[in-house]
Amino acid sequence: MKKILPGILFLLLLAVLSACGNKETPEERLEAYVGHWNKSEFTEMYQEYLTEGTKTAYSKEDFADRQEQLQKDMGVENLKVTYTKPEKGTKWDQDEPADFTIQVSMDTAAGPVEFEEKVALLYEEQEKEKNWFVEWDPSYILPDLEQGDEIGVSRTKAKRGEITDRNGVPIAQNGTGYTIGIVPEKLTDESKKPEIASLLGTTVEAIDSKLDQAWVKPDLFVPIGKASKDDEERIGKLVAIPGVGAQETEMRVYPYGPATAHLTGYIGSISAEQLEKLKDKGYTQTDQIGRRGLESLLEDRLRGEDGMKIFIKKSAEGADPVTVAEKQAQDGETVRLTIDAVMQKAAYDSMKGEPGTAASVDPSTGEVLALVSSPAYNPNEFITGMSGDRYKELEEDEKNPMFNRFAQSYAPGSSLKPITAAIGIEAGTLDPAKGLTINGKTWQKDSSWGAYRVSRLHEDAPNPIDLNKALIYSDNIYFAQQALAMGRETFAEGLKKYAFGEEIPLDAMDLTPSQISNDGKIGSEGQLADSSFGQGQMLVNILHLATMYEPFLTNGTMYEPVLFLGEEEPKVWKENILSADTASTIRSLLRNVVKDGYAQSANLPDIPIAGKTGTAELKAAGETSGKENGYFVSFNADHPSFILAMMVESVEDNGGSDYVAAMAAEVYRQTAE
Repeated sequence: MKKILPGILFLLLLAVLSACGNKETPEERLEAYVGHWNKSEFTEMYQEYLTEGTKTAYSKEDFADRQEQLQKDMGVENLKVTYTKPEKGTKWDQDEPADFTIQVSMDTAAGPVEFEEKVALLYEEQEKEKNWFVEWDPSYILPDLEQGDEIGVSRTKAKRGEITDRNGVPIAQNGTGYTIGIVPEKLTDESKKPEIASLLGTTVEAIDSKLDQAWVKPDLFVPIGKASKDDEERIGKLVAIPGVGAQETEMRVYPYGPATAHLTGYIGSISAEQLEKLKDKGYTQTDQIGRRGLESLLEDRLRGEDGMKIFIKKSAEGADPVTVAEKQAQDGETVRLTIDAVMQKAAYDSMKGEPGTAASVDPSTGEVLALVSSPAYNPNEFITGMSGDRYKELEEDEKNPMFNRFAQSYAPGSSLKPITAAIGIEAGTLDPAKGLTINGKTWQKDSSWGAYRVSRLHEDAPNPIDLNKALIYSDNIYFAQQALAMGRETFAEGLKKYAFGEEIPLDAMDLTPSQISNDGKIGSEGQLADSSFGQGQMLVNILHLATMYEPFLTNGTMYEPVLFLGEEEPKVWKENILSADTASTIRSLLRNVVKDGYAQSANLPDIPIAGKTGTAELKAAGETSGKENGYFVSFNADHPSFILAMMVESVEDNGGSDYVAAMAAEVYRQTAE
């Protein structure tokens, strides 16, 4: 027995020493706890590190679930928790709390939050094991937070920036409209619901679903639709129905309606897909977002930044709320365009709903004064709520008002002829004064062309045909012969000087570039002839077409088109395209085209318009005739403050390109007033 006792004592001592060696210090426990905290692992913190007293006072839901939700509500990012290290050699008494200072910092949607707090660890036994545990309280979430307090998060909506024209006239603004609603107890005639639904472009079922919402009471105003402020007739019919009312509300407004629709676009409720993509930018499911046009392209500039306030609602009676963090709302930027709203509307109205497009530029700066697609939708309809039937009607309209034509490219027809002439003059192959003898309605170089022949509209043009007559009579044969004289390579290189084949550098707008042909080359003499008068595979964007006439007014310089006002000095896109003499020659001849030619509708007595008409034939292989798109590119010969390019589809039954010249003339009249 005496021999066994020393062995037992040795084993007991070894066990005690081993237990002492495995025991965690308060600092080690706090370090592990802080590690979980930095990872927002609140469940682990609750289950493994809190004192029994803390767990009795706060349930897991109060501790873990609440903090997880608060981090989402407050937009917490970059959470960082540290603690002040104790002095080296600190002795810890298990009968006394181990006190530390912790530092907490985080970024929230309302701004950064930083604070310090004292934390105590107690030595106690839990589940037959003794260790150090954190005595927690709510002030570790936010400073001054106590049991029973609530954390509030309020959001101040930023105002969306407006879009104005060059003169500060709004074309997309924050205005007001009306919310249309029903007070259930006052709607005494249920048979009126179909009429209400029809006026709002909705269904009786949709109205009933809103009236059946849980919060609805008989005497409450229940919103069922919206109406724009200028929709007086429809609003009048609605509010005349007993039980239906209208309340003024903030609303995005597009004062020029369809005239600027494809330029401004519109805003709408954020989709689930967009919300998922943009959730890191602070969007919520109730936000509006740009859906088309500049509203979409300028979303980051227009949106602004909402204000946010995080505060503590104290449980003590009469206690004032405590603001933890606050960020003021930053309203969106007001974006000023180079567009002239008067010209934009004049151009749109002059087209009378005919399918087509128009663009206008300031030749001395490249500033875009108008960018029109006709016909168009009314963006205000999307703001007030468009029914599925109405949207389907727009989509199925044969004139395709939802299609943005100024973003596309089309065969330019004879509107290209001044460009062809300028290339030939600069190449030394075209003498403006030299006449060619051209007889008959069609022509081909020789029999190697097979069945292909160039046709002209006015075979009665008197010989010899010089450049002046060729432009006045728009003689395709003359320009085909001149193109053959300069050759395929010279003509193609000349077109590239006018930026054919290049992206159109109009800020954020996605415009289809102009092309010489599908592969950028001219593969045959027949294609060369066709291309000389804007046919073949040639396609031109309407804004680029207006820009290509700039060198005639600037003596050889073409500016990059600009849509945003005052951001920078004009940028030269192409220079030294032609000489001052060539520019002067083309200018004077374009005045003759209007004065003596077939654009008499633009030959105004008080405004000396110069320009070139064009008719692009659109016919399938084997067809002898087809649709024709009409063009007119023009400027005031005495005061060329703008160039206006206009194209109207299917003018074959409306007098051809002179039909377009008449529309352009109306723009000059309206902008001169």
